[in-house]
Amino acid sequence: MGWKRNLTFIQAGRRVRTDHIGSCGAGCLTMVGDHCTLSGDSTALVSQKPSKNGLSCKMVLQAVGKVLRKSKTKPNGKKPPTEEKKHYLESEYTKVRVVDFELKELVVLPREIDLNEWLASNTTTFFNLINLQYSTISEFCTGETCQAMTAACNTIYYWYDEKGKKTKCTAPQYIDFVMSLVQKLVTDEDIFPTKYGKEFPNSFESLVKKICRYLFHVLAHIYWAHFKETVALDLQGHLNTLYTHFIVFIREFNLVDPKETAIMDDLSEVLCAPSPSPAAQNHVTER
Repeated sequence: MGWKRNLTFIQAGRRVRTDHIGSCGAGCLTMVGDHCTLSGDSTALVSQKPSKNGLSCKMVLQAVGKVLRKSKTKPNGKKPPTEEKKHYLESEYTKVRVVDFELKELVVLPREIDLNEWLASNTTTFFNLINLQYSTISEFCTGETCQAMTAACNTIYYWYDEKGKKTKCTAPQYIDFVMSLVQKLVTDEDIFPTKYGKEFPNSFESLVKKICRYLFHVLAHIYWAHFKETVALDLQGHLNTLYTHFIVFIREFNLVDPKETAIMDDLSEVLCAPSPSPAAQNHVTER
């Protein structure tokens, strides 16, 4: 009985088409310094006469030492920037939700429903909800405040066009590219058919995976760059619930490579863990 109500909600999300007002792999960069060992009598080396080209062994050792010291920093000689504290991991925020049941129950494929139809319904709904969630903080996401599409672990997402050309763009540009592309796909009858008897294309699953990867990038950016604004708007409960629902969905059907979502594993493990008590924290308040 419960899943029928949930199915109605999901299918409703698919059938509603809204005009979009208005990713690419991703990863974490790590600098590792090389380690060298000098053996032998260094005193003897230093005491040797300068070579024909005018460089003494002492000068060479000093140069090597300088290189080793710089190898522990970034190529420009500066120390890597310290990553900001992840405020969204604080317990006062992670415990806030807007539902009091396990979201995993919502994503399990019902026996009477075709897999592609289920993926289409959920994917379209997540697109609409994530687009709506981003719209709440879009005025704070500008070319000046977000000059790159950033996420946790010093991640920067680059956009790849249809020809595979890599482009670094601002976060609002990147997200606009994402939403425009997804809007185009989910409203294409040849890809996301809504008429009875129309078949899904053979490439449907790969396109769903592509959409989900891009939508994950948007959520990762919201948490990393705009969580403070989300809290100020009192919408952290909605964001946590949406993120948790999305993560359990993509895990259920293996839609996104775990390496792609690894930068948010710390949050995912907290939010997706079974509730310790039957009554979850409900953040919805009457206005």
